[in-house]
Amino acid sequence: MKKLIAVSLVLASLSAPAQTLFYYGKDSVPVKEFLRAYQKNNTGVKTEKAFLEYLDLFINSRLKIAEAKQRGYDTLPQLVADLETLRQQILPTYLTDKQTINRMVDEAFTRSQKEIKLAHIFIASKATDTLETVKKVNDVITDLKKDQLNKTSSFSELAKKYSDDPSAKTNGGDIGYITVFTLPYELENLAYSTPPGKVSAIHRSKAGYHIFKNLGERKAAGQMKAAEILLAFPPDADPVTKAGVKKLADSLYNRLLKGDDFGKLATQFSNDMISAAANGVIPEFTTGQYDAIFENTVFALPNDGAISKPFLTSHGYHIVKRISKTPIAATRNAKSLEAIREKVEQSDRMNTTKSLLAKKILREASYKKAPFDNAELWAYSDSVLNNQAPRTAVHLTKASPLFSFGNQTVTVDDWVNYSQTFRYKSDGSGIKPYAQVWDEFVEARALDYYQSHLEDYNEEFRQQINEFKDGNLFFEIMQRQVWERAQTDSAALVEYYKKNKSNYNWKESADAVIFYANDAATAKNFTENLKKFPKNWREVVSRMSEKVAADSSRFELSQIPNATNTKEGAITPPLTNKSDNTVSFAYIIKYHPRAEPRNFTEARGLVITDYQNELEKSWLAELKKKYPVQFDQQALDELKRKKEY
Repeated sequence: MKKLIAVSLVLASLSAPAQTLFYYGKDSVPVKEFLRAYQKNNTGVKTEKAFLEYLDLFINSRLKIAEAKQRGYDTLPQLVADLETLRQQILPTYLTDKQTINRMVDEAFTRSQKEIKLAHIFIASKATDTLETVKKVNDVITDLKKDQLNKTSSFSELAKKYSDDPSAKTNGGDIGYITVFTLPYELENLAYSTPPGKVSAIHRSKAGYHIFKNLGERKAAGQMKAAEILLAFPPDADPVTKAGVKKLADSLYNRLLKGDDFGKLATQFSNDMISAAANGVIPEFTTGQYDAIFENTVFALPNDGAISKPFLTSHGYHIVKRISKTPIAATRNAKSLEAIREKVEQSDRMNTTKSLLAKKILREASYKKAPFDNAELWAYSDSVLNNQAPRTAVHLTKASPLFSFGNQTVTVDDWVNYSQTFRYKSDGSGIKPYAQVWDEFVEARALDYYQSHLEDYNEEFRQQINEFKDGNLFFEIMQRQVWERAQTDSAALVEYYKKNKSNYNWKESADAVIFYANDAATAKNFTENLKKFPKNWREVVSRMSEKVAADSSRFELSQIPNATNTKEGAITPPLTNKSDNTVSFAYIIKYHPRAEPRNFTEARGLVITDYQNELEKSWLAELKKKYPVQFDQQALDELKRKKEY
């Protein structure tokens, strides 16, 4: 029944006019609302007759829901709690902007087509930059400008001189090729916005300052699936030990050339415990995920099954077998975009989408910052959070407003409560700068506001919540008004049976047991056992209860599968359900050839159904008097004329 009043989540490009279809009491239903429900729920034949039948059912459901609201069922604690539970369950799906995600998917696909070779200068920073850090950054910028003008030094030399990345001392900042999803999103943006041969603008992350040079680009190499044997150097290994590791690597390589099983050798000798447990197989990877030497060697393997000679990285000696190589999808299609979308939604890009959404909410909700000085707020915060005497005059109080948006005013007390919990870095390395905590605080309040007012921002969410709310009201009032009364009022049921006794007669029937087997093989095995001990069918069922179910009763022949043989003790031929390959058949206990009346016990299920229908029919007549239905005939005729059904 709920399906009859469900409101569609999304219906694209409705052509119907934006007007009311019908009124009921003081309420009304727009054309678009009805069409959303009809298009979503009516999956059968779409004719004018079906359209009008559905319209009648839809109207009946609206009347019942209106009555439920009038009785105050929407305030029942259980229904309120159920609605809030659903709200919290589906909220995460709506905490990102779909347009932004779609743009990121398209951007990621474009970036996946190429790889960029990067050189990197990194200057580490602390919560508050010291004069030394600032001077170092300025010196890098100055020397880069000199290099660009006079070619006095190379980027590589500057990386060796200034970069706080230890590897820069030997590789001159060359970090090899990267591709989409290799770097944090903010650094990926920096890389892909820097043309070949050019140096990027300086970028500050939470870790420090970054400068890239684009050393060149190439077509994406694709995804590689491989297996490896890693012979790692022990800590503080001396030259003799390293030579011994190399000797073992050469020995294993020779064994592989003679046909030894790669997986078995990996399991026995590899020091990478995770891949060793999987016969040496490592997760599929793209450029930029492993050491450049490792990637270059593996991607150079000419074909599937090729095995590399032992090669050295900082981890030790590797022997790698190429399993398969998959080219990057070159065209946008549903499969390639879905794969990209999964990665986007699992990456740090989602933090960016939330930040963009927060900015959008603040803008639309008329964000306005109060006239206070940041230094004063930081001083107040130190006094409360760190028990420090303020370094400047403080006029702020707990109740002082900091900013407002929508119908909310955020105070100093709100800021302090947030900062107490969220001012610490997630890695436990200390306290964030107040400016960073402030940005996170404003964003968090915006997203909280968005969540609590999501119905105002997202039509899809509003429709889903309304559908669930109306569905609950519908079931609650049907349960109280019809279903419960029909099932529990025994006296009324008996009276209804007596008045309509002639409607409850057995047609040609049989006492029988209908069996339901999981598949044909089970049905055959069960039937063979049943034929040996037909009267012990319960025991046979109990032995095969996981694969066979039974229903024992009196059935009309139309209810019994393949009831061609009605002789006592007969087992009917198996009937296969083509949708799931389950098999049903019956054991005939006693045949009743003539029509005869059902007693009340035998008719009870049918009586309940009919009595429910009578109760509902009578109740609907009352509701139509209480909530008179009036059509906008022009709107209805327009729907019929345009065949919107």
